[in-house]
Amino acid sequence: MKRSYVWLALSALVAVGGVLSLPSCGNEKQLVNIQVQPATVIYGTPNSGQVDFSAIGTFIHPPSTQDITTQVTWSTDIPELLTLNYQGVAGAVAPSGAGCGIANIIATGREGTGGSRNIVIGYATVTVQDPTNPLCPGGSNTQAVVTVGISPNTADGSVTSVPAGINCPSGACGAQFTVGTTMTLTATPATGHTFVGWAGCTSVNGTTCSILVPSGSTNAVVTFTP
Repeated sequence: MKRSYVWLALSALVAVGGVLSLPSCGNEKQLVNIQVQPATVIYGTPNSGQVDFSAIGTFIHPPSTQDITTQVTWSTDIPELLTLNYQGVAGAVAPSGAGCGIANIIATGREGTGGSRNIVIGYATVTVQDPTNPLCPGGSNTQAVVTVGISPNTADGSVTSVPAGINCPSGACGAQFTVGTTMTLTATPATGHTFVGWAGCTSVNGTTCSILVPSGSTNAVVTFTP
């Protein structure tokens, strides 16, 4: 009987020693996955505004999910297509205006504090469209850009369009219009100036310039004089 008690005591000591020898989960917190949100973004044009991305990390030892946006390293595999402006806070990404295409936003982080230095990577896919370019995602030959110039100085007058889109120089001096349709530009001289004429129009009626929108971009110029 005494031998049985000794054996049980030794077995308990071995079990306790085994437990104590296990690694501490609290000391080996590990990042096992990064989810970039949103996972997909489509920019309507190469001049679209920014989208804020975030990185959500999944950990083990102990299990948890945390926002690690400010702790990861951000990059893109096509830097000429996108502009990253994180400033250590949030993932602000916008098209660079340089063109169209498909790229990845990449968030990378170290695996954990338990000795492993493996890299964990998360991705999001972004598409920059250009409806005026048939070679671009979302592109077709049904839209074209019409721009207007004011000569000799932009302060000499203003131009508005029908359909709406151009309100130059206080707003946009260029906009997209449907190919094959007719849009009009109306010139209004500033105080003390006089309308002189239009160039680049399909037809002119007084201060109004009519343009049959071509398949490619086109430009019209109005001239005013003091």
